[in-house]
Amino acid sequence: MTEQRSIAVLGGGSFGTAVANLLAENGHRVRQWMRDPAQAEAIRLNRENPRYLKGIKIHPGVEPVTDLQATLDECDLCFVALPSSALRNVLAEHAERLSGKMLISLTKGIEAHSFKLMSEILEEIAPQARIGVLSGPNLAREVAEHALTATVVASADEALCTCVQSALHGRTFRVYASADRFGVELGGALKNVYAIMAGMAVALGMGENTKSMLITRALAEMTRFAVSQGANPMTFLGLAGVGDLIVTCSSPKSRNYQVGFALGQGLSLEEAVTRLGEVAEGVNTLKVLKVKAQELNVYMPLVAGLHAVLFEGRTLAQVIELLMRAEPKTDVDFISPSGFN
Repeated sequence: MTEQRSIAVLGGGSFGTAVANLLAENGHRVRQWMRDPAQAEAIRLNRENPRYLKGIKIHPGVEPVTDLQATLDECDLCFVALPSSALRNVLAEHAERLSGKMLISLTKGIEAHSFKLMSEILEEIAPQARIGVLSGPNLAREVAEHALTATVVASADEALCTCVQSALHGRTFRVYASADRFGVELGGALKNVYAIMAGMAVALGMGENTKSMLITRALAEMTRFAVSQGANPMTFLGLAGVGDLIVTCSSPKSRNYQVGFALGQGLSLEEAVTRLGEVAEGVNTLKVLKVKAQELNVYMPLVAGLHAVLFEGRTLAQVIELLMRAEPKTDVDFISPSGFN
């Protein structure tokens, strides 16, 4: 009988740690790679990742490691939970080792200079690898605390989807499959921008009507953009679209919501990000999305408005006035009736 191969999780942040725990609880040996030897040693000794998931015990089946080369040699299935700004640099020098492996991106971000999604970067680095993404309404702490949760694994590779479902599916964590990798991943990246706006709205004491308007118009806006890029609009009515948007725009546990809330309290962007102490992908995504929307001539007034507040010196009151004075468009304009046939 052949020995079971270990599964790799690359990244020592909150979601990578939560996924590593899930895999270990399902009986898998997990190698969780991180760059910081002190962090790895602290997890090894204390069985906790206090900076990112304080109070959550790390399963004995998770081994924190710092040797990426050895980790990749040992594992065929790798969950990639690296920040969008670091993913390419970390993995590029190991391109040959990634060939033929199953690489599942957990990162909901867009690379700044190229506007590439994480799975597209993985594809570029390792064209012979089998690529997928995991996305959905998955707050890391709730996953780690075993709140009932569902997610989506997306890839054109059905066997890969089945493998990920088998590895992760458990009593509190359901894994659905999708063939629309691009749509699922784009939904996960875009909603972070709107979570910043939602956090600001709550901090400023805006009402439930306002929050509801914000979330539904955000859904229309992000879907309009994704469809212009070839995504399936139906994807945005599922877990990776409206599901992820609702939880990220509603929960104080969401990192991007926390940044927005701090901004609404009067902190500067730099102060808000520093207070968070983690990466909030929405800030980077906003910058590149504003440029891309203009380039493609896609109507995204919420993105333009938030960008004006954070980077162009406009006040929120000015932007709200402009948004409310703009001519109302069609309520739902991104799905043709034929899409339901």
